[in-house]
Amino acid sequence: MTDNDRPPTGISGSEMAAGIGVMFAATMMIVVGIFQIFQGLAAIMNDEFFVPVADYVLDASSWGWVHLILGVVVTIAGFYLFSGSRAAAILAMTFASLSAVANFAFIPFFPFWSVLIIAVDVFVIWAITKSSIWEE
Repeated sequence: MTDNDRPPTGISGSEMAAGIGVMFAATMMIVVGIFQIFQGLAAIMNDEFFVPVADYVLDASSWGWVHLILGVVVTIAGFYLFSGSRAAAILAMTFASLSAVANFAFIPFFPFWSVLIIAVDVFVIWAITKSSIWEE
């Protein structure tokens, strides 16, 4: 590796890749949060949009409020994750986990979308755990 190939800040390629992973995870959290806000609004405004499920714990409009609130919190946590602090990483993993659980419970209403969001949440958690935030 020549001097021209090195990042100007003097950080190694693996450290840069770890930082890029956190930036990608933060961006994905913001996107997932916004998607959940829209999902929540769709369920609140028109609960017939989703397939009704008989004898389920909550109806679609109640789940809409869950997704709306969780979407706002996940979006804020995604912006906070850009700071690169451990506290932000812990909050981001916590809210990504809650998002995955909420979407798991929402599978009967909108299966493909819920599974897709769960996959993104799992990837976000993985990217944060592999980041350099945890190194002292």
